[in-house]
Amino acid sequence: MINIDLIESTANELMQKAAIEIPEDYLGGLKKAAKDETNELPSFVLNVMLENYEVAKEDRCAMCGDTGVPRWFVKLGNEAQVQGGMVALETALRKATANATNSVPLRPNRVHPLWRTDHNNNVGIGAPEIEYGYEPDGEWIDLITVHKGGLFGTDYRMLFPSDGMQGIKRFYLDSLMAFGKRGLACQPAIIGIGLGGSKDICMNLGKRASTLRTVGSRNSDERIAEMEDEFKELGNSIGMGAMGFVGKNMVVDCNIEVGYCHTGGMPMSVHAFCLSSRRAVARIFPDGRVEHRTDPDWFTPYQRRETVEWEPLLEAAHESS
Repeated sequence: MINIDLIESTANELMQKAAIEIPEDYLGGLKKAAKDETNELPSFVLNVMLENYEVAKEDRCAMCGDTGVPRWFVKLGNEAQVQGGMVALETALRKATANATNSVPLRPNRVHPLWRTDHNNNVGIGAPEIEYGYEPDGEWIDLITVHKGGLFGTDYRMLFPSDGMQGIKRFYLDSLMAFGKRGLACQPAIIGIGLGGSKDICMNLGKRASTLRTVGSRNSDERIAEMEDEFKELGNSIGMGAMGFVGKNMVVDCNIEVGYCHTGGMPMSVHAFCLSSRRAVARIFPDGRVEHRTDPDWFTPYQRRETVEWEPLLEAAHESS
């Protein structure tokens, strides 16, 4: 059984790591962008941001003044048990969010949508969001915190099958142009694309693709992996660079996740995980061990569930007759 105090202390540490220490995979992608950029203004921005990350790590302060809206993803091995149960787990994560808001500190961004009231700690109705995933084996728990911007840098459109690949590309480029020209996202960014599912699932797919995949990872479907490479190049071909200035590095990487959808539609969402791609991960074991990493390793074969694990009833009935 996993100790609840260990969960809370680990969550506190993850909140600090996410706000201060940029993941190595994204840092590598950003350094490559800075090396390749030839335009003066975006080059200046990229180099200043790289310097800023070093200062934040040395001074142990948040890498960006807007620390976004902290959220949690929790993945559990099938045999995992938590002291006090799942309610205790969620309480610990809410406490850690409130503690980090004061100790790191994080900017208290969460307010009531109508009354604009807040608790000054990023905790409230539905906040922080906590989403779950499961794996067939193991007694461990993965805690993943992501501090993603909560205002812009996201778009959705219901496409139709007849729109095809050209329609997907058109909406993708429309979104990137809007993000850059209107200042809706801080580039360069990891771009996540969700294709399929219902509207809410489509949005989740795109958000998870942007926040829970590392730079350089590729979808297990080879054809989608090829799309990811193509869309990264396409996004960097529009003449827009860091912070919307004229340049050639808007997309550090492009990740695509899909889900089965209604036969009559092709939902699509586009998400930008901003210039400060803040995430941190820890796996907690029942013996008290804690392993830290920055790769969420969320999209495992089980999470994608690409195959059907049983015979369809009609086929089984046909074979028996």
